[in-house]
Amino acid sequence: MALRLKILKQLPKFLTEFPEVCKQDKKEELEIDPALLWTENDQLDIEYVKEITWAEPGEAAGFEMLRTYLLERLQYYGTSSYDPSKKHQSFLSPWIHFGQISTQRIALEVVKLKNLWKEQCERFLNEAIIRKEISDNFCLYNPNYDNFEGAEQWAKSSLDLHRTDKRNFIYTPEQFEKALTHDPIWNSAQIQLVTEGKLHGYMRMYWCKKMLEWTESPEKAIEIGLYLNDKYSIDGSDPNGFVGVMWSVCGVHDQGFKERPVFGKIRFMVDYSISKKYDLKTYCSRYRPTANSEEKTGFEKKTVDELSENELKDQSKESDKLKDHEEINKKKPAKRNNTKKEGGVQSGRKKRKV
Repeated sequence: MALRLKILKQLPKFLTEFPEVCKQDKKEELEIDPALLWTENDQLDIEYVKEITWAEPGEAAGFEMLRTYLLERLQYYGTSSYDPSKKHQSFLSPWIHFGQISTQRIALEVVKLKNLWKEQCERFLNEAIIRKEISDNFCLYNPNYDNFEGAEQWAKSSLDLHRTDKRNFIYTPEQFEKALTHDPIWNSAQIQLVTEGKLHGYMRMYWCKKMLEWTESPEKAIEIGLYLNDKYSIDGSDPNGFVGVMWSVCGVHDQGFKERPVFGKIRFMVDYSISKKYDLKTYCSRYRPTANSEEKTGFEKKTVDELSENELKDQSKESDKLKDHEEINKKKPAKRNNTKKEGGVQSGRKKRKV
């Protein structure tokens, strides 16, 4: 990607230590607009969700999380950090989102450990800087960063061809929100999002792609994905959240794959394939449904432990007996339309507020 190379060239110039802050002896009065002094919560239009407990706010807590990450988990980045059953991610996104620790500070500290874990550090920096900047760029220059029109033409054309394909399941936004699907793996991902305010990176892809498979249209999948992400994720409404949904549903910053029902040429993910790679029984046992989610949905509710291997295979089948995700990746990818600029297509549709 051209933008990636441009960013890499600029890193030596901009990835430098912060200058020391000089103490200012001169004191001045600061006038504050009274309209900004909110004293009543009912003045704010806020949709409240349950408070998370694993992340303590503040700069000190953010630096402590960074310290433990560098000492205990960075060495696993790019290997077992992809395993949803293991807690080897950085967990730094809340403090980054609220400006209590900067990506630049994190990157500077990670660079210091390159002699110990060169590959892990480079992978982390690619995600923390390159992917982040690419997401920022997409949302800045593409006015349709949060809707179907923001996708490239190859993806829109492919999804349009499969709008009338039969969906084996169709769920309402409420069923998704309450983790009431037939799939215990998806339900556990949604429960993690609601209870912890975050989703494991690998499970986030599966979580969002299944909404394309189980809704009436790509537009509906984007709408529900962004609603749930922005409502429950501690770093909701960030560019990486918008791009994550757009990547999953309509192939933004991705390439085309073998054509298949519903997905068209969009990259596909299947539960049985993930179950072969990772210990999902441990993951799902950690995020089980509560009594509040035991509403009748017309499907027999099971945990992942109760699903046989054949049942896991059956859940991943489409009308043409879909193949595993690993097999698809071995196929030659479809040619991508590279005629669009980095910012993507332009149109006059209303922009989502952030």
